Amino acid sequence: MKIAFISDIHGNAIALESVLKDIQKKNIDKIYVLGDLCYRGPDPRRSLDLVRSLNVEVVKGNADEWVVRGVQKGEVPDQALELMNREREWTVSQLQQSDIDYLDGLPAKLHFEVEGVSIHAFHATPVSLFEVITPNEDDQIIKAKLMSSTDSQVYIYGHIHRPYIRYMNGKVIMNIGSVGLPFDGLTKASYGVIEVHKQGFTASIERVNVDIEKVIDRYKEVQYPNAEMMIKIVTNASLE
Repeated sequence: MKIAFISDIHGNAIALESVLKDIQKKNIDKIYVLGDLCYRGPDPRRSLDLVRSLNVEVVKGNADEWVVRGVQKGEVPDQALELMNREREWTVSQLQQSDIDYLDGLPAKLHFEVEGVSIHAFHATPVSLFEVITPNEDDQIIKAKLMSSTDSQVYIYGHIHRPYIRYMNGKVIMNIGSVGLPFDGLTKASYGVIEVHKQGFTASIERVNVDIEKVIDRYKEVQYPNAEMMIKIVTNASLE
């Protein structure tokens, strides 16, 4: 069985459509979505509609929480707070109340088994939508922050927009990167695949070409409130 995990779409419906086409081409059996669906991109409603049309399990990300209740002091640098709330207000203006209610009701994590392989999936950590766990953390931090709440064989998360796979004591820790806003310098959408077979399972990171110029044009067309900065991020696949 092939299972795809996608995350951090951030309102980039163009990238999401490219990923879903790639998933279809690879004959994926099941999809899980690990949060950050529609905030900070030019097509929040279309992105959310695409996710909901999949009829799959979805967890909440920090950006989904921000859409519901706004960005609060201490969650971002003080100088970014006003602008990010302006972006949030624009995003909310593109949605209906039923969309906000949907985001509000999403669970924070998923724990399930596929053909004997136990998987724990969440957005940032099992107990936080906001905490940042980077690829170069030492083993003790990874164990304490990502692996302590359940005994699973696979731990999967998003949030940091930098995909990686790490192996520890026979267990797999995987960050699936970002569909809509990669930060690792590669201007391609990212998602993860777990393939379960008789001998065990394999984990992989998939990268998908996205029409970046089309995404840039959408930011301009919709007059996104922070278009210049977001276009720079999309162009460079980096926050730098």
